[in-house]
Amino acid sequence: MVRRWLSRLYLSLVFFFLYAPIAVLMVFSFNSARSRGVWGGFTLDWYAQLFHDRQIMAALYYTILCAVISSVLATVLGTTAAIGLSGMRGLPRLLVSNLVYLPMINPDIVMGLSLMLLFISIKIPLGFVSMLLAHITFSLPFVIFSVLPKLKQTQADLYDAALDLGARPLAAYIRVIIPQIMPGIVTGFLLAFTMSIDDFVVSFFTTGNGVTNVAITIYSMARRGMNPKINALLTIMFAGVIVLLFIANRRMAYSKPGGKN
Repeated sequence: MVRRWLSRLYLSLVFFFLYAPIAVLMVFSFNSARSRGVWGGFTLDWYAQLFHDRQIMAALYYTILCAVISSVLATVLGTTAAIGLSGMRGLPRLLVSNLVYLPMINPDIVMGLSLMLLFISIKIPLGFVSMLLAHITFSLPFVIFSVLPKLKQTQADLYDAALDLGARPLAAYIRVIIPQIMPGIVTGFLLAFTMSIDDFVVSFFTTGNGVTNVAITIYSMARRGMNPKINALLTIMFAGVIVLLFIANRRMAYSKPGGKN
């Protein structure tokens, strides 16, 4: 009994420290006072001002555009790479797996600076394209390692059975293998999307004049004092992520055997 109570207390404390700061941020996005420690009454003025702020709207536009494009391309490339990696054996697979895993533990500042130097050396102007390529690069490993476990769970003879039944190799992958690993693909896409929206360091080094994302904009505004419009923006982004996760979980639940169609 005591052990169960302690485990529940520990779990409650973990969730409290995880979500209490977000709850405070969301509550103060409706605060009429600019102070972060004084409640001045309920208001929606900060949300109205948010949508009239050209700097924030431009940053939000580039953030969402970069996140959508980079996560889609990273998901396609990462899924293809995971399928190829699953077919490798022995030392080559171990070597490639370690090379793919390395960017996940590599410090962001090292990746950001190295990518910036690479783009400059090959004459790619720093701007939206360079930031997009950087986001695809650091998102790829997360997609690959999200898809690989699902490939391991897939029966090895499914692909061969599809070929024996007359399916072409590409059609066998699209119609047989892809549906089996779709939960891993969706997880990889969500990770890539979240990583792209959240990124600051790599974006800071690889972007150029006139192109910023939300993280860079918040950093520049926070240096002059936290603007309540940022609370409103982050509240909307958090609500959007929750809705996206809910839709993804519902689709994966319905795709399982016995689920609704």
